[in-house]
Amino acid sequence: MCEGCPGPALSVTRRSLLAGLGAFLLPTATATAPDLQPHASYWYPEDLLHWRPERDRDLPFNRSTVPLAPRFAPPPANRTARSGQARVSALVSFAPTSGNPSQGSGTADFYALSNWAYLDELVFWGGSSGEGLILAPNAPVVDAAHRNGVPVLGTVFLPPVAYGGKLQWTRDLVQRDARGGFPVADRLIRVARTYGFDGWFLNAETGGGDARLGADMRDFVAHLHAHGRGLRVTWYDAMVASGDIDWQNRLDDSNAAFFDAAGTMFVNFGWNKDGLLSSARRAATMRRSPYELWAGVDVEANGWDTHVDWDAVVPSDRPHVASFGFYRPEWTWKSLPSGRRSPADFHARDDRFWSGASLDPSRPAAGPWRPPAASVADRSAVTALPFATTFNTGHGLGWYERGRRISDAPWNHLGLQDRLPGRRWVVRTDGARPDVAFDFADAWHGGSSLLVAGPLTDPATVGLYDVRLPVSAATVVELTHHSAEAVHVELAVTADRRTRFLSAGTLHGHGWRTTVLSLGALAGRTLDALGIRLTVPGRGGTVRWRLGRLAVRDAVAPAPARPRALHVIAARPDGSTAAALRLAWQAAPGPVRHYELRQALPGGGFRFLGGTCGHAYYVPALRRTAGEAATRIEVRAVDELYAASVPAHVTHRWPTSR
Repeated sequence: MCEGCPGPALSVTRRSLLAGLGAFLLPTATATAPDLQPHASYWYPEDLLHWRPERDRDLPFNRSTVPLAPRFAPPPANRTARSGQARVSALVSFAPTSGNPSQGSGTADFYALSNWAYLDELVFWGGSSGEGLILAPNAPVVDAAHRNGVPVLGTVFLPPVAYGGKLQWTRDLVQRDARGGFPVADRLIRVARTYGFDGWFLNAETGGGDARLGADMRDFVAHLHAHGRGLRVTWYDAMVASGDIDWQNRLDDSNAAFFDAAGTMFVNFGWNKDGLLSSARRAATMRRSPYELWAGVDVEANGWDTHVDWDAVVPSDRPHVASFGFYRPEWTWKSLPSGRRSPADFHARDDRFWSGASLDPSRPAAGPWRPPAASVADRSAVTALPFATTFNTGHGLGWYERGRRISDAPWNHLGLQDRLPGRRWVVRTDGARPDVAFDFADAWHGGSSLLVAGPLTDPATVGLYDVRLPVSAATVVELTHHSAEAVHVELAVTADRRTRFLSAGTLHGHGWRTTVLSLGALAGRTLDALGIRLTVPGRGGTVRWRLGRLAVRDAVAPAPARPRALHVIAARPDGSTAAALRLAWQAAPGPVRHYELRQALPGGGFRFLGGTCGHAYYVPALRRTAGEAATRIEVRAVDELYAASVPAHVTHRWPTSR
């Protein structure tokens, strides 16, 4: 038990952000990675002072290119969720501090977070005394979050002395220059701007400081927030004004100066009802919103079985008291039993965590676990045309293009994730409710598709997207879908609070089919929602209908331009049959969603190598085929409708045998 922590009544919960981190906080040995493998960046404070963008060889692989999308709150899916009150933050460790690949990796066993609709802020959690204290988020996480309108924060972690923390590191962080400024704060601002993320989570837990150090830390936080000009700064309730560590579990005189200097504060996990009420009152006297306080909820060990006094935070009979912050919601992935960490198993559990055991946010099941969908209004980033999705979750067991499986290799890369339905899953029917889920056995593009399967005795309407999309006489919706059993498909479109159903015909076998439906009759209106109604002909039966692509567009745009100046930055051979490569190119002119790389095979055909939203990519193992003398690598720009450009190409020549 740490000094200043609550007593035994909270023995099963966290008293500080340190507890439960285990190996992530201690010096760890990591496997030696190939010399060319780029990783997420991390530093000690003194090291960061020497960082320069022009000398950062991994910067092209770590820079986010997706801007933070605007989003809106549609009418809540149920009567208990509220807009404009409590929000949700999440502290997530996607991988250890060191050895975290910059651009995904060759496994589908990954925390592919996709319930962005309920999140207001994501903290890329990490840092350790043996690796580094300042951790910048990698580009795939930032790109996926930004596509859904969620800002991402890096972490500054000053560990307790018991876990290797040194008070000198705190002094290094808040050191002043000759003009009284804070050079490390200025460097944090520059890192965030250069890498393309949105701010910093400050977690100072090294004890032994004095009032002078506390004042310097307060001024450091204020400098970072003020000079960051729009960057987010979240302060963790650990250090107090005296300079020592004393978790208050509320906003009070001891930590108010830090909250005043920062944008938000993460309240330590020992909070109670009275403490949160007094915190809200104290925030009001500071002319701050109580929803700028995150009440910490530690779910690392027990997930949805965690005991939480939800009525103290988000009471159902009066205004919410504060926001709340999940610590380590990747429990939904980590806690899967060995051999069952498949993408489908993970998403089923993750949807339950965010939507509830009913898997329908329009009617969250009652019980001790109160999922975000029961209290917090979801938000949508689908606000402009063109809009398209292939229901790609950012990881998969293979890769598909136009319905054809072109790679059997598992993969993960969150930057390739689509904007996915925010409400998992609202199904309206008078009969049997079919299952709705992401499926990884077939896809139109990427690694997954949407599957509706099970008994269907009456028509069932599946809600997909809440949107704000302008409709013109030229607007159409494209559905790429197929069904093993006969099913009649209708597009459900809502505008002006009225839902209309447009027939897409009856499907039965024959592979993927694209149906184009005109919205011209709604010209001049704004589209509010998109869904699908399925009916089994006759007296009902079983449905197994798969949606691989949904697109809303006006006129057909020309294919994107190709990327320019593709070249090999560096190559590292692995014998004569494989090589690691670093590639870079100049951005293609015009709007581009992402880039895809593939290897041309002798005699025709391609091998998928990967994709990225940036302008550089690391190929860990280019494989030589049939003794070829050289291998051609292609990079194509892909637009929002998944049209691909003419490829740019570069050749890698293999060593000749002697």
